[in-house]
Amino acid sequence: MKKHLKTLLSEVLPPEEISHIYNSYDIVGDIAIIRLTEESRKYSQIIADTIMKVHKNVRTVLAQTSPVHGDYRLRKLEHIAGEKRTTTVHRESGCLFLVDVDKCYFSPRLFYERMRIAKLVRDGETVVNMFAGVGCFSLVIAKHSNAAKIYSIDINPIAVQYMRENVKLNRAFGRVIPIKGDAKEIILKMLHGVADRVLMPLPEKALEYMPYALLALKEGGGWIHYYDFEHASKGENAVEKVKLKVAQRLKSLGVRFEIPFGRIVRTTGPNWYQIVLDIKAYSVLPHVV
Repeated sequence: MKKHLKTLLSEVLPPEEISHIYNSYDIVGDIAIIRLTEESRKYSQIIADTIMKVHKNVRTVLAQTSPVHGDYRLRKLEHIAGEKRTTTVHRESGCLFLVDVDKCYFSPRLFYERMRIAKLVRDGETVVNMFAGVGCFSLVIAKHSNAAKIYSIDINPIAVQYMRENVKLNRAFGRVIPIKGDAKEIILKMLHGVADRVLMPLPEKALEYMPYALLALKEGGGWIHYYDFEHASKGENAVEKVKLKVAQRLKSLGVRFEIPFGRIVRTTGPNWYQIVLDIKAYSVLPHVV
């Protein structure tokens, strides 16, 4: 974003209307995704035109009309301006991601986190990505590390279809392995004890799926990158709250572990945060599930 949206719109809208405008928006490839309040909806065309004027590459503007929801992590989108489509190619960290923003989950706001994880992966590692979407984490890892295999699971068949296309686009054949299904079942069936590192980029289900992440790790243990949403009032530490919750869960599973790193990935609402923890599991019992 070259400028915050409120700053841009202050030149064309009455001052009293600016407080009703969401300041941030996402750009995925050549599609901009905005959010509208009831009060700002009447200015949707002006908002769209302003974004397209500033971002010359944007060809379509969509409005998000629902929260991300469901097993497929989708949001309802409404066409506001430009070409009437939801498919685009997004460029990030030297990778290309073909994505349908209406049918697949995708967040450009995780670009730093994807590269951060890729830089942690060591030569020859096997990675299991439990919630891979169209393959963003997996392909950035393939591009910027010497990982041997990155097993990439998603329950959304359309996301897996796009992931397969993205493997072709990024020439990651044989390294990024798209798998359709529920991560629980896939790990039990075919990925038990194979991973040096497990990614859990689905905050809504990460705690529930923790035993299966542990099962995916090799017998001697490994790394889990755990994502969660947490509320923190003034004076509370969101990262520490998640650490405490995860530590209790791991202790109940009989796992020896440490959590050397945690950070706020982004703010998701008033006093709500997305958190990542890097967890080192030293030993994994075969009966954690």
